[in-house]
Amino acid sequence: MPHRISLAEYLRFSLARKHTAASSDVARDLAALRSLPIPIFFLFAGQTVLLVLRSLLQDKRLPMSTPNRKTMRVASQGEPGAFSEAAAIQLLGSAITTIPRHTFETAFTAIAEGAADALLAPVENSLAGSVVRVFDLLNESRLAIVAETILPIEMQLIAAPGASLADIRSVASHPMALAQCERFFAAHPQWKRVPAEDTAGSVREALSRGDKSYAAIAGRRAAEHYHGVILAASIQDNAENFTRFVLLVPENETAAWISPAARKVSLAMRLAHRPGALLTSLEPFARHGVNLLKIESRPIHGQPWEYQFFIDVEASDVTRLEQALNEVRVATSELRVLGRYVAASGVSSE
Repeated sequence: MPHRISLAEYLRFSLARKHTAASSDVARDLAALRSLPIPIFFLFAGQTVLLVLRSLLQDKRLPMSTPNRKTMRVASQGEPGAFSEAAAIQLLGSAITTIPRHTFETAFTAIAEGAADALLAPVENSLAGSVVRVFDLLNESRLAIVAETILPIEMQLIAAPGASLADIRSVASHPMALAQCERFFAAHPQWKRVPAEDTAGSVREALSRGDKSYAAIAGRRAAEHYHGVILAASIQDNAENFTRFVLLVPENETAAWISPAARKVSLAMRLAHRPGALLTSLEPFARHGVNLLKIESRPIHGQPWEYQFFIDVEASDVTRLEQALNEVRVATSELRVLGRYVAASGVSSE
């Protein structure tokens, strides 16, 4: 008589085999159920099966497979049509689902709440510098950087259909966006500037008013999303205006993203209180040929006059990078790798 294997045994064997291959996910384990003969499925579809399935679902969240990246849910700060949304689509493609959040704080909780699979956040603008709130939230989170993208920031004057430049009396946008269009406003001194919390939100508000004298400044994607008319394009003062965004996922999912080309690393570093501590901590990078791209200090919350350093480095060889990091760990009081990823190559149009 052939040996009969129970469904519970089958699932346990299947799960163990797939975990060993580091390519398992719950969907494939459930697919194994469907492949069984129908009578066997119903014969064992009782408490034993439920317990095994519950065990699968309660397992630690497994890394997202490459095909799923195209349809992942990505949270970002800003209303639909914001620059962050444009950056997410530039990095991952138009098939993703964007999850807009009003603040950076709520964007950083989206993954833990089950509303998103990843988070895209701006970390640096070529004119305004670092987005310090994002660095603070990243350091407090258990998320890690797995990719980056650089988006050109082009400001458009957007108004309701049928409006013209002669109609405009008020222009709304985020204060930073308004400040980056000084020359344009100098040519229209009669216009009133209206600060808003969000560039895309200012377009939504302008279009909802139905007032042809009220315009907003935002990106081209916001104009398309809210069906506004661009009255003046690329009105920013400086054409070299770029924002760097990073993609964040839970730390236990980073292995699925790392490739041999991932030679850029972001670090958070705290130093011991002794003379020469900063020099000692940076020296291993120079000795191993690791390029220091950026270093910036931030106050440590709750510890007045003490600082944490945020550092970006890049190496031509992963082995030399790891050797440098091992030595830096010894030279610092605390070192956290915020992410290892492929450096963004060049920029592309919004």
